[in-house]
Amino acid sequence: MELKRVVVTGIGALTPLGKTLDEYWDGLTNGVSGADFIKQFDCSKFKTRFACEVKDFDPTTYLDRKEARKIDRFTQFALVVSDQAVQDAGINKDNVDVDRVGVIFASGIGGLITFQEEVVNFANGDGTPRFNPFFIPKMILDIAAGQISMRHGFRGPNFAVVSACASSTNAIIDAYDNIRLGKADIVLTGGSEAVVSAAGVGGFNAMKALSERNDDPKTASRPFDKDRDGFVMGEGAGMLVLESLEHALKRGAKIYCEIAGGGATADAHHITAPHPEGLGAKNVMSAALRDAGLQASDIDYINVHGTSTPLGDIAETKAIMSVFGEHAYNLNISSTKSMTGHCLGAAGALEAIACVMSVVHDIVPPTINHFTDDPELDPKLNFTFNKAQKRTVRAALSNTFGFGGHNASVIVKKYS
Repeated sequence: MELKRVVVTGIGALTPLGKTLDEYWDGLTNGVSGADFIKQFDCSKFKTRFACEVKDFDPTTYLDRKEARKIDRFTQFALVVSDQAVQDAGINKDNVDVDRVGVIFASGIGGLITFQEEVVNFANGDGTPRFNPFFIPKMILDIAAGQISMRHGFRGPNFAVVSACASSTNAIIDAYDNIRLGKADIVLTGGSEAVVSAAGVGGFNAMKALSERNDDPKTASRPFDKDRDGFVMGEGAGMLVLESLEHALKRGAKIYCEIAGGGATADAHHITAPHPEGLGAKNVMSAALRDAGLQASDIDYINVHGTSTPLGDIAETKAIMSVFGEHAYNLNISSTKSMTGHCLGAAGALEAIACVMSVVHDIVPPTINHFTDDPELDPKLNFTFNKAQKRTVRAALSNTFGFGGHNASVIVKKYS
């Protein structure tokens, strides 16, 4: 069978840099840091006391107060970006078949805040099991996809994807496959995460994964800098409306770009550490290029996983050199996590959106907070340090890697 072409026709973004796509893109291109001291809980006794939070988020601005109380913060985020993306795509019940509109949405952890609250309340009680009747449906990470479908009446393929920090990239690839195989006309896809909480920050602190640069939060996320000391936790959500080209043209939809291909691999190495030579990362980028029918030389920009960890940044750079060879020196490479922090299960969606906008506007957002060159990194590579760069971006590749050795890459290219 002939595979259908798939395009992006709508976008939604709720981020530490702003609550809309325009605010997000403006923050990225201007090199704004979303990091600040945590406001959601008392972290005075924690090793890390800062994060990239969604600022001043009031769910009742977007949702009915009663309904907002029944869903976790990560699902509130998901519904907000679904509304944005549906409006942006111009979708309504008159121009789509709701039975062929799906929702494939991701989270790395799901309702951790709800889980923490309920367990703490029980522990502080007398042993009587007094739990909120919405405890389980607020917590489970598939509920965001279900809530989105109910809010908009979409009855196509509907499920959640989880692969830690690679989750929403895997969701995008699954959405892409469902459309190109003809199983749906449109799929809303992406991811949401909201785990800036005692359990979230404390848990990642215990793993020694987070930066502890409490004296200067805004410069704490330092991908590829010699003095990087761990990632900065982020939160937020991103949504892409993927649509078959045929269907998009028929309804006269705005087209941002085309999804070219994707890949998924495993490191099969360690629960948290990457393969030291970046083997899984090398394999996943190669798989994405094969799926897209592109050569390494066709890629102009890589939005790297680039979490600001000592091991991860080195391994990913080795993988890029292995896959792209001499063309690596022609690439722009950047980590937008230097600005948004690591949004875990939402990272892939937000970074794919950054790639889409780079292809649309021919601008590569920077890797901010670079102060000291790392002697282990090739100085001839262009990490787009500290300032956005203008260049023609024909195709961009987005990498996301997750605990457990999960790797996913997706490629977007100019639509023609």
